[in-house]
Formats: sequence, structure tokens, C-alpha cells
Amino acid sequence: MWEMQGLQTELVEIRRYLHKHAEVGFDLESTAVYIEKKLIEYGYAPVRLGGAIVATVGKKGKTFLLRADMDALPIEERTELSYACTNGNMHACGHDMHAAMLLGAAKLLKAREKELNGRVKLLFQPAEECLEGAKDAIEKGVLEKPKPQAAMMIHVMTGVPFPAGTAVVAKGVSAPAADFFSISVQGKGCHGAAPWNGVDALSVAARILLGLEEISAREVSTVKSVVLTVGKLETEGADNVIADRAVLKGTLRSFDEETRKRVKERVENIARHIATAFQAKAQVSYHGGCPTLVNDDALSQHTEEVLREYFGKTRVYNSESLGRDVRAGQGGSEDFAYFTHKIPCVMMAVSAGEREKGYVYPLHHPKVAFDEKVLSIGATMYAMNAYQWLKKDGG
Repeated sequence: MWEMQGLQTELVEIRRYLHKHAEVGFDLESTAVYIEKKLIEYGYAPVRLGGAIVATVGKKGKTFLLRADMDALPIEERTELSYACTNGNMHACGHDMHAAMLLGAAKLLKAREKELNGRVKLLFQPAEECLEGAKDAIEKGVLEKPKPQAAMMIHVMTGVPFPAGTAVVAKGVSAPAADFFSISVQGKGCHGAAPWNGVDALSVAARILLGLEEISAREVSTVKSVVLTVGKLETEGADNVIADRAVLKGTLRSFDEETRKRVKERVENIARHIATAFQAKAQVSYHGGCPTLVNDDALSQHTEEVLREYFGKTRVYNSESLGRDVRAGQGGSEDFAYFTHKIPCVMMAVSAGEREKGYVYPLHHPKVAFDEKVLSIGATMYAMNAYQWLKKDGG
């Protein structure tokens, strides 16, 4: 049996500390120090790779990577929990749950270290919310010395119809690519009483916005999932001034790389030609984001079989068996995607809040709550999958 006496109580304590002291982006020093102390307590020698924390367990052989993110969101918490964060940040996406689960897995694996047929590399990753942490960790060398041959991540879900502890193993593409873009429109400013003396950048930007909406409405097949959102339209000046410059900012989400490339080209074409038609100039720039998250078929199958054998068929599903496209109703990107384009990977979702039990708020909501009883379950899922993969494919 994988259960360890007292583990659940310990993981609740860990999770609540991380929750109360939420930090964002790469600025996670308090979080990192706490996690390092726990790893050292468990017998590890953690190292820093930029903002990431890495530790390994086992012996020479193949390596399986377990990843958990640990950053929060800049959201003012409104849960009224006794351990609510009061510094203006909030673990509204459950990364405190992920980090606590991976610490639990670390403890479980250390207890079985002599049985491991290879190594397990533990990665506590920063800056997932801004989609920069995974790429940074890869650039800092997390996929080297030792090089993992496969990887896994867990993400909790809440406000869902599944009982707490239910696992959904992803197959195929489970998270879209994300691209953040800015469109800078340069016009000619003048007095608002004499608009013929200028070129209204704000008016041109508004027309570009309407033009962009035609891409998903008229140019992308219904079998291709694309969401293009302009969330900001900024300009400077007074009420009686024709704007000299305006900037549109938004995001593009797409589930395949070919569509992603084509839509990005169309954004540039539409912006540039509409601006030219109205005697302005437009420049498009892309910054940040991540590719599609592609799950390895063999690893997904392995994960489903291992967890079903231990937890039962009614507790473990794959995304296809639910009878619906896993893309339906969710378009959130996940920077673990960078790993999936390097090595075989699998993403798994674990229910941490059944809607009928009162967990009604979605991820990123200031009142979102999570069922902590899944902490030891998630820790076991992490540890067991790595252990069994090494037993089968390691050595």
C-alpha cells in the first residue's frame, strides 16, 4: 500500500502555509525556501535552476520527471478562510495544492528509494500563470543531468460534477497554444474640433478590432478551435483630442500549430491593411505564450492503467471516455506544453471540488475553494505513476 500514516495531515498543513503566503511569477522566495526546507527534511538535496527547485531520488537509470507549479495569481482573496492570503495574491488556480501533492510524492518516493528502477526528478516550477516558468526551467537545464525520458503533471479542478479524487487522464491535445499580442496603431494627432487635420488612431484601432472578429467567425472551420480576444484598447490624450496613437492588446488560443500560424498571419495582414486604408500605420508584436500541450498516447495509456488498477475504474477516466471533447468549456493554456514538445508527457486533472458538495466557484475566482482531502490522493498518483513507469521502462 502507498498510504503513509500522517501524510494527509502533513500535506494539509503544507498546503495551508503555501496558500497563506501566496507569491506570484518568479518572485517566490518565501515559497521556495519553505519547499526546500521540506525537501531537506525528507532527505533530499534540492538545487535551484533559476526560479525552479529541482530534486532527484533513486539510482542510475532512466528518469521520470514529476512537475508541480507553485506560483499564485495577483487576486485579492475573498474566501474568508482562516488561512486566507492577505497580501493581495491568491492561489486561485490551485498551485498550492499541486506543490503540496508533489512534496507528498517526494516523501513517498524517498521511503521506497531502494525499490526504484531508475530516478525520479521533482520539479517545483515558478511562473506558470504568465506562461514563462517552464520555458525558463528548460533553458536553465532541467531536462539535462539527468535527462528525463518522460514527464507528468497534475492540475486540480473544482466546481465540477466529479466526486473529489476523480482523475481524468488527458489524451491528445489537452490545452491550447497561447499567444499574447499587441497592435500599435500610429496616426496623426490634432484638435478634436478639426479632425480633418489628423488621422484618428483610436478610430482605426476600433476598425481593426472589428476586422479581427471576422477571423474566427468567417475564416476558421468549426472543427478547429480558435479564440481570439482583444482585452484592452489603450490611448492617451484628452476628450477633445484626436488620438495620435492607440494600442490593442489581446490573446490568441488555438489547438493546432497550423491554425495558430495561419491566424497569426491574418492578424498581421488585417491590422496592416486596415491601417493603410485609413492613412495610418499598424505594427503587430507577439510576446509570451506557449505551444499546444500534446499528450503522449503510450504514456497516457500507461497512466490510466496504473491508476485504474489502484484506485478503481470508477475513479479514473481518460478525456475521450467522458464522451466529450476535453476542449469544451475550457480554453486555458498551460506552459507544461513546452515539455510535451521535448519528451513524452502526460497531463492529468484531479477533481478537488464537486459542485454538488458546495464547490461552486471556478478556478481564478476570488472565492474559489478546494477539497483538501485529495492532497494525499494526488501525492500517491504522482509517486505511483513514476514508480510503475520506471518498473516497466526504467533500468
